[in-house]
Amino acid sequence: MAKRVARIVVVTRKTPLELVLERHGTHGQAKFYLSTRGQSIEPLERIHAGVTNGLSAVLRALPSDQKYARVDRDELDRFLFAPDDVIMMVGQDGLVPNVAKYLDGQLAIGINPDPATYDGVLCRFPPDATAALLDFAASGEGAFAIRPRTMAEALREDGQRLLALNEIFVGHQTHQSARYKITVDGKSERHSSSGLICATGTGATGWARSIAEQRGINIKEGLPDPTTPSLAWFVREPFPSVATGTALNFGVVAAGQALELLSEMGEGGTLFADGIESDRVEFASGQSLRIRVAARQLRLVVPEK
Repeated sequence: MAKRVARIVVVTRKTPLELVLERHGTHGQAKFYLSTRGQSIEPLERIHAGVTNGLSAVLRALPSDQKYARVDRDELDRFLFAPDDVIMMVGQDGLVPNVAKYLDGQLAIGINPDPATYDGVLCRFPPDATAALLDFAASGEGAFAIRPRTMAEALREDGQRLLALNEIFVGHQTHQSARYKITVDGKSERHSSSGLICATGTGATGWARSIAEQRGINIKEGLPDPTTPSLAWFVREPFPSVATGTALNFGVVAAGQALELLSEMGEGGTLFADGIESDRVEFASGQSLRIRVAARQLRLVVPEK
């Protein structure tokens, strides 16, 4: 009898079609709403079909005697992961960072249900690789490897904490300037900016890459490898004035170091991880923050070569 893992947790997120149906109630109402704005529901239907077919293929590949659970992204904050669970994230790449902060050492596998729609940077595997991936998860044998991915940690002075696989954003909830004091490598400066992000190597392909390219920063030199225990930080549009500076605008935080921030925003200061604003933490005047390499890592399964 083949080895089995204790439990498979299949994590998904709603497709664009499911989201628009939630908003408008019926297919007909959704179709009418989109048509009044010069849009068609057909692209959403194609994506939904591709994702649904891919997910069905993954579920069919699970052995009949395999214990498993299905979880939607919106239920993650209420789901209890067991230490020996194997997590299969079936969807677009953004699903991986959504799940990562809830894991603590569990094996994570990203499956791309529809390669025609999604890039598959983190969700690397097609649905037909499911059986082989399960064998690897149970036995450690197969043409796969486990690559720990560095995560970032933001720690408020009162103990509130955020973990991120891609990046942490610090700024203002609105378009007002974010005001804070930054301290790094023994140097301090007061800032007025569009906010600050601190990214991991995994996040170097997303938001951080856009900022680096706009600023003319060499990606390979300025951004860490996904497995390297370091973070890159960027100040967005720092504004020079008699009270604020722009000298401290980019750098790297190595393991054992921290980027320190002191809020000077009366209200509206915020920080959130991996683009999930609903999971934000307040960052108002007088509150302080330390951003550093997290002790926790994501154990992501990747192709062996």
